[in-house]
Formats: sequence, C-alpha cells, structure tokens
Amino acid sequence: MVPSPSNPQQVQQFLSSVLSQRGPSSVPYDESTKWLIRQHLLNLISAYPSLEPKTASFTHNDGRSVNLLQADGTIPMPFHGVTYNIPVIIWLLESYPRHPPCVYVNPTADMIIKRPHAHVTPSGLVSLPYLQNWVFPSSNLVDLVSDLSAAFALDPPLYSRRRPPQQTSPTPPSYDSSLTRPPPADQSLSRPFPPSPYGGGGGRVQVQHVHHQQQSDDAAEVYKKNAINKMVEMVHGDLVSMRRAREAEAEELLSLQAGLKRREEELNRGLKEMVEEKETLEQQLQVISMNTDILDSWVRENQGKTKNLVDLDVDDAFECVDTLSKQMLECSASDLAIEDAIYSLDKSFQEGVVPFDQYLRTVRLLSREQFFHRATASKVRAAQMEAQVAAIAGRLHS
Repeated sequence: MVPSPSNPQQVQQFLSSVLSQRGPSSVPYDESTKWLIRQHLLNLISAYPSLEPKTASFTHNDGRSVNLLQADGTIPMPFHGVTYNIPVIIWLLESYPRHPPCVYVNPTADMIIKRPHAHVTPSGLVSLPYLQNWVFPSSNLVDLVSDLSAAFALDPPLYSRRRPPQQTSPTPPSYDSSLTRPPPADQSLSRPFPPSPYGGGGGRVQVQHVHHQQQSDDAAEVYKKNAINKMVEMVHGDLVSMRRAREAEAEELLSLQAGLKRREEELNRGLKEMVEEKETLEQQLQVISMNTDILDSWVRENQGKTKNLVDLDVDDAFECVDTLSKQMLECSASDLAIEDAIYSLDKSFQEGVVPFDQYLRTVRLLSREQFFHRATASKVRAAQMEAQVAAIAGRLHS
C-alpha cells in the first residue's frame, strides 16, 4: 500500500518555511542553492507522491549532528510483472546540490537486506553510478529515483523475513516508529540510520519477494553476478580515469588559449603602432621630397653663377625669385643680426663696458624687434609651404 500523497500546497509551505528559517535550528544549506533545493524536492514529490519531504537530525561519522532535509517514503520497483514498493530515505547533505545526496534503503521490521548486493551495503547505504557521477547542476532527484527504481528492478535489495511457524495470530505485530535500527554490520561504511516511519498498521510497506529465490541461486549464477559487478567496477574506474585525464587536458587547452589570446592582443597592439609609425614616416618622406625638389631646382638655376666667385658680391649671392623669398631672406637676416647684437651686449655687460640700465633698455628694444621679425618669418614660411604644395599638386596632375 502506497502512502497517500501529501497536499502539494502544504509541501510548498513546509519547504518555504524550512528553507527561510534562520538561527541554530535552520538547515545548513548555502543561500544561493536553497531555491534549487526547493525546486528539486517539489519536482520529486510531483513525480513520486509516495515520497515526503521532512527534516531530521543526521549524525556524521565524526559525531557531528546537523538538521537536514530528507525525502522519506517508497519508490516503485517492477519485478516479474508485479510492482513492489521499496522504502528509502534520501538525505540532502550540507553540500547538496553541488554534491550527491546520501541514499539509504530503509527496511521495515519484516524485511532483510539481500547479501551480497551490487548497490546496497549491509547497512543499507546505496551506491549507484548516478551518485558517483553526480554533475551539478544537471543532476537531480527525479532522475536519481528513476535510476534507483531501474537498478532495484534488476536486482531487488530486500526480501521478506521468514516468520516463525508458531505465529498464528492474524494481527501483525505492532512496530514502534521511535525505535532505531541495529548497528550496521559493516563498520567501515557505518552511517546514522533514521527510525523506520512504517508502523505496524496499514501504512507499512512490504516487499513480497519469494525468499527461496536466494537459496535457489547456484554457484554459476553467483559467479556470473560477481563477474558482472567486477566488470562494472572496472569500467567505472576507467571512466573516472578518462574523465580526469580529459579534465586535465581541458585545463591545459584553456591555459594555452588564454596565452594565445594575450599574444593576439599584443600583436594587434604592435601592428597598430607600426601602422601609425608608417603613416608618420610617409608624411616626413613627403616633406623631404618637397625640400629635395626645391634644392635641386635651386642648384640647377645657380650652376652658372659659380664661375666668377672672385668678383661675387655677397649681397648678390642669393637671388630671390619672388616677394615671399625676399621677405623671408630679410626677416632671417634681421633675426640673426639681432641675435649677434644681443650676444655682443651680453659680453659687454659681463665685462663692465655697458651699464646695467642701458643694457636692459637695449636688450628690450632688440628683443621686441626680433619678435616681430620671427613672427613675420613664420607667416612667410607657412605661405611658402602652401605655394609649394600647390605647385607639386599641379605637377602631379599635369
């Protein structure tokens, strides 16, 4: 008999209340995962109404006791055309859902655990590949229970306990739900085991499995099962090793990818700087080409004037071709002449020939005049540059 399903609204209110509690009695789950835990349990109860969420005290192997959530009830197990109900308890440990839950088979007073079993220890602890290969956040409780049901259908973990022949009372013995199960036989895998919630009334679930099937297993069948279990363990070990190797390779590839990304950024930055430097050099090359053309023109025009150097007048050494050139020559000559005059005044003042006040008045007048000559030369130079560019552009278009 399957227990009646809980009211979904009551389950939601219960989970919301438990997961929102604060203080010493609150459940020790991470705040960022409480919503996901609530959703996992709601999906589980929706798919398997025979399971019920509860809170209970869980004692670790080191003696620590914590208040944890659990899914307590039965899961269906089809076997030889009949559906049986296997009582289980699914504990959500503190690290859930990043790590798998802890699953126990919870036999009632008239049930015994099959020994040996491929997935259930004598203490009732369940070990499945789904639990061992738990992946956050894709793994969930619904798929876990489905995997449990399929695994138990292939190899039932529980048998009905033989009843003494002298027992003739039709009324089943009562079972106190406050009693705890005996200590597990396997101390290396000992886990705290909660009390059985299935009392002696109509709510207790029994697995109607024929006990003599275990006795009918011959040596060949046992050897076959052991060989299959061994092969499964070997394959699982190989898969774990391969997964670790692939994860290490993936880490190396990610590190290499990050290094290549940094090098790509450095190359792009260097290429951008080279392009900018190339543009600057091209501009300088254009200026040098213009100056070279000007000097070549001047040399060609003045090649015949070098014959009579003895009678050459220094004022006639340079012949200005236009007004701008003549103005530039005059401004440059005046600028340099004033520079020489100021230099001579400096030496005269240092030697004490020129008084200080006369030195200051003369330098101030010469500096003002030199400023005007330099400003005029700067404007003339700009006008000459525009004329040269226009002339070169005209020659290129022609």
